Amino acid sequence: MFALTTLLSLTTLAKAMTDNTAPTRTPRSMPIREWLAPITLVTILAALLGTMYLGYTTDPEKHLHDFPIALVNQDVGDTVSGTPTNVGAQITSALRENIPADKIDLRPLGINEAQQQLQNGEVYGAIVIPGDFTKRVAILGAASIVPGQVEQPIISVLTNPRAGTLAAQIMNTVADQAMTQVNSTVGNQLAEQVRAAAGTTPLSGAAQLQLTEPIDVVVTAYHPLPEGTGQGLAAFFYTLVLLIVGFSGAMMINSLVDASLGYIPAEYGPWHKTTNPAPISRWRTLLVKWGIAAISAPLASGVFLGVGTLLDMAIERPLMLFLYGTLAIAAIAVTALSVMAAFGTAGLMINLIVFVVLGIPSSSGTIPLEATPRWIADMATFEPMHQIYLAVRAILFFDGHLEAGMAQGLWMTCAGLAIGLLVGAVATNTYDLRGMWRLGIEHAPAR
Repeated sequence: MFALTTLLSLTTLAKAMTDNTAPTRTPRSMPIREWLAPITLVTILAALLGTMYLGYTTDPEKHLHDFPIALVNQDVGDTVSGTPTNVGAQITSALRENIPADKIDLRPLGINEAQQQLQNGEVYGAIVIPGDFTKRVAILGAASIVPGQVEQPIISVLTNPRAGTLAAQIMNTVADQAMTQVNSTVGNQLAEQVRAAAGTTPLSGAAQLQLTEPIDVVVTAYHPLPEGTGQGLAAFFYTLVLLIVGFSGAMMINSLVDASLGYIPAEYGPWHKTTNPAPISRWRTLLVKWGIAAISAPLASGVFLGVGTLLDMAIERPLMLFLYGTLAIAAIAVTALSVMAAFGTAGLMINLIVFVVLGIPSSSGTIPLEATPRWIADMATFEPMHQIYLAVRAILFFDGHLEAGMAQGLWMTCAGLAIGLLVGAVATNTYDLRGMWRLGIEHAPAR
């Protein structure tokens, strides 16, 4: 059939080329404003994408603000040369004075509270000064003169890779800069004390070298990530697939249902099919679309969970992830369908901007919000993708703890679903009550 159609088309074309009498249909002229509209929208979208995606990736450290780090001083101090001394307290004060407060949120905490905030992803790392720090510093100074075994004083730097891979890298950079300064300051003070105590006795080269960098900074990951997490990116990409299937699924449901009801033509490649519009109200049409989205959501969530399991993704709470994934997909799809029901074709652009263009940069899945421009970080308070990411990250990496973002992600997703339901119900019923029937319906459709 296709070959016959093609042959007939070629025959008609050949005849037209020979006698110039082929039947033609004059197309409707397109006003200039109809050309300008799509060009303008594409240009605006390009500008918005460039601003959002390039603006938050160019220089994270330049945009650093309120980056949370715990500072734990367990040093009990010691008596040095007859004077009570606490080097840990001196280092703590120096760090608080020298680390820029507008960039780093340095939180002096006890060890238990610091561990709790690390477990919940509330801080990106911790600097821990142990209880015997001053004593070890004093012993190191004495060992520069008196022979004997000695151990360097230690400061531990704990990173929190479960809170974000890039956040852990930034934590390493900040700690390295701070500890370099601390090492230099403590080393100079210690060298002066040792030289005063040694008098005319020359210090060995090994002793002088030891005093230039007296502190051993040990960097370790707190609660390291298990295998099968993509270096911590699994939470972001799982969030992304939930968002995409909810957003794209809503567009497919909207188009297929409208085509089935006869409100838009159905096109399959070169085939074009139109049907008479069904006598159905906007409200009932939206209910049908919502129903399809509600049925599709658990199926899609189950597929994602199954694929993740087959690919050996680390999933410690599969049931919780399945249930929340279902809720997230349904919330996105319902809201997107409601926006399209309320705004028509413009709803596609609105959904694209809200869920994708603004959502990914403000999600904090790749770059922490504290390393993005403040105007991007501010959007995270209402952007759906950030709320979903917090919940997914809490389920995958923090055992589903409410304090780790699960509570915020859950109630904000429910709030988004409620808003979507409200917008759709109010918009479609308002149009129906005012008699704004869809194209082709000459009488009030059944409600």
